[in-house]
Amino acid sequence: QVQVVESGGGLVQAGGSLRLSCVVSGNMLSINGMGWYRQAPGKQRELVATMSPGGNANYADSVRGRFTISRDYAKNTVDLEMNSLKPDDTGVYYCKANVRTSSARTLDYWGQGTQVTVSS
Repeated sequence: QVQVVESGGGLVQAGGSLRLSCVVSGNMLSINGMGWYRQAPGKQRELVATMSPGGNANYADSVRGRFTISRDYAKNTVDLEMNSLKPDDTGVYYCKANVRTSSARTLDYWGQGTQVTVSS
C-alpha cells in the first residue's frame, strides 16, 4: 500500500506566499515522476508543476516564475513554493506520484488534496 499525503494549504491574501509539501510512503520499489495538480471549482484538474526522476521541472505557463517545485529523493517528498499568489490560484491542490510498486507495477497515486484560497 502506498500513501500520498499533502499539507500546507490555507488562506492567503493576493501577493502572499504558501508552501505545500507532499510525502509518499509505503511498500514500493521506487518513485518516478512527482508533481502538483490543482482543481478550481467548476473546472477540470490541471497540471501545475512536475519534476522528472532526473530533476527536470516543468511548469504550467500560468505559474512559471512564481512557483517552484523541489524534491527530496531521500525523504520521498516534493514541495511547491508558491509566491505572488493570485485569486486565480485558488483551488484544491493534489500531489501525484508515479510509483513502481513492490510487485513491479508502475502506478499513479494521488493525495487527498489540500485547499488553497487566495483572497483579493
